[in-house]
Amino acid sequence: MKPNDILTDMQAKFGEMLKNSPVRDIERNVKAMMVQGFNRLDLVTREEFDVQAQVLARTREKLEALERRIAELEGRSHHQD
Repeated sequence: MKPNDILTDMQAKFGEMLKNSPVRDIERNVKAMMVQGFNRLDLVTREEFDVQAQVLARTREKLEALERRIAELEGRSHHQD
């Protein structure tokens, strides 16, 4: 048997061992527990966060424009008095 064949065979056997080991079960259980924990929290996805950040930015721009407009109108009314 060639050294490469021996290594490939050992890797395959080691992979099979890990696939069927308790470590794999523990990993699956920990992942499931983490998913459950995250589902209980009130979290949003990055995409949802980004969308809301864009909405907030547009709202802030509109508010600033309205504040400028109010200041302009107030300035006009003071000049007419």
